[in-house]
Amino acid sequence: MRLLAATAVAIAVVAPAQAQKVEAETFVLDNGMKFILVPRHDQPNTISAGWLAKVGSVNERPGITGISHFFEHMMFKGTNTIGTRDPKRDAEYREEQKLLRDEINQLTWSEQYARYFRGEIDDPWNPANDTPKLKELRAKLKASMDAQQGKAYGDELARLKAELAKEADAAKTEQIRANIERLQQEAAANTSIVKDEFDQVYTKAGGSGMNAFTSYDLTFFFITIPSNKFELWAWMESDRLNDSVFREFFSERDVVHEERRLRTESTPTGIFDEQFESMFWISSGYSWPVIGWPSDLNSYTIEEAERYWDLYYRPNNLVGFVVGDFNPSEIKPVIQSYFNRLKPGREAPPPVVTLEHKPVAEMRMNAEVEAQPSVEIRWHTVPFRHKDSYALEILASILNGRTGRLYKTMIEGTEIASNAGAQSETRKYAGAFSIGAETKGTATPAQLEAAIDAEVKRLQDELVSAQELQKVKNQNAANQYRRLQNNMFLMVQLAVAEAMGTWQEINEQAAKLDAVTAEDIQRVARTYLTKNNRAVATYVRKAASATTADAGPDDAEIAKLPPQMQAGIRDMVKRLAQEQDADKIRAALAQMDSQGESVPEPMKAAFEFMRKKMAARLEQLEKK
Repeated sequence: MRLLAATAVAIAVVAPAQAQKVEAETFVLDNGMKFILVPRHDQPNTISAGWLAKVGSVNERPGITGISHFFEHMMFKGTNTIGTRDPKRDAEYREEQKLLRDEINQLTWSEQYARYFRGEIDDPWNPANDTPKLKELRAKLKASMDAQQGKAYGDELARLKAELAKEADAAKTEQIRANIERLQQEAAANTSIVKDEFDQVYTKAGGSGMNAFTSYDLTFFFITIPSNKFELWAWMESDRLNDSVFREFFSERDVVHEERRLRTESTPTGIFDEQFESMFWISSGYSWPVIGWPSDLNSYTIEEAERYWDLYYRPNNLVGFVVGDFNPSEIKPVIQSYFNRLKPGREAPPPVVTLEHKPVAEMRMNAEVEAQPSVEIRWHTVPFRHKDSYALEILASILNGRTGRLYKTMIEGTEIASNAGAQSETRKYAGAFSIGAETKGTATPAQLEAAIDAEVKRLQDELVSAQELQKVKNQNAANQYRRLQNNMFLMVQLAVAEAMGTWQEINEQAAKLDAVTAEDIQRVARTYLTKNNRAVATYVRKAASATTADAGPDDAEIAKLPPQMQAGIRDMVKRLAQEQDADKIRAALAQMDSQGESVPEPMKAAFEFMRKKMAARLEQLEKK
């Protein structure tokens, strides 16, 4: 009786997921741009809309690493219509800055690189190592960028607003308000940039969640809008694809540098994770970080950016997505009217031809970090839609979760790990399978590695039981069903699948996962999870340092954060106290505010702590 009931529940869970298919209409414009439409009326009066550029860091090369992610930033800077009060003056600023930056680049690549190669300086791009001529050029460039952005007005307005907040005398308050209004009018007349106008237009129209992301294989821009604002979306997005002017091209790289510092350089394992990634991928374009190497980020030129744009941001390499409450027959003419104006590219994007070279020996990286000791083992596997990718996905599910093997043996059983997990990652041109764990108590990374090796050997030697296999299939089916319920989440999945190969994978994947057998799992474990095919990263705790001696007034709050984040947060606080450029902090704060809703739950406390610290530091600088 119990068995029959359990079977009925399992069927009830699996059946809806297998039965539900994404019904989509696909059509292609005359210029080659493809659109995928998914009408769904269960979330009335809203539409999630976006567009995909089939380009990511894998399409880059040394010299321009990170440029795909940089374009993600550039696309929010506006056009000759959005983001400026005076297109002609704005163009003059951009040309002036281009000429100055070209001269800075040429002097750096020649004189500064030569000094670096001779050992006279440690970083050719560090302004502290500038020659007098470079200092002069850099000062001129900053003055031009400040004038374009109206920085002097912004600083004075901030000072007046702070003064207004403290003033109690009515007459003086009225005078300050009059000064603020006068200054705002003067700024409007003399500043060419309208900050964040792209976002403002959407927000006033009821748009929400406007954002974008770049990965190894794609760049995707998205927003949720009221259904009756679809034509606004079509105009806004086609305008930035048709007339993007790369505004603030040189100042925005400072924002990206700060993002790199926050995400990579200021976390306990960030720079080591980056090195491990670069070591693991031997020959393919996955070996450099999505955000790019710092020297490349410093070196982009407008000409290089325009070449990249002409290759990858033309309609033959773009796909639009609309998911939500709409009638296809009503929005298709709108799409054709606006997006057909985009001009096709002069040449097709070149293929990615360098395949990942097959490793012949195990690779290891040993690192000392100010975090809990841990280990990651990663194996080379297969790309998106490869026939073995589905068995590898099921294999990861067998290891994961509170009922998975890693939890039962390493966390609940021997209690040597505080957490452990596995992941099968299939990218467009290659794949990886990884197992990682963090120590608990006095356990060591060597013990974690031995336990992981034992689990892998068990998968290679023994067939997974039918009951265990069916359990994870049921869980996967239920998860897939849930992932299709939200319009925005569905659209992102469609975009990722389309960038990798085809959006139809969303409809086909469930059956392929369900067809995986115990023999398939054993075969892929034996084929890919071998010692010659893997890289191992071991993280041990750094020897006692000056951390305790460096304790400051923030230490009590930092101590409340997750242990693995504390060292990175302390370092960020120290560097923030030394930062003198209010614009950099202001830009980083704006970036953090735009990403606030997407911060994972475990990182929210640290994120909010740093946001408050940055706001306080900005207030200090604005008072000077």
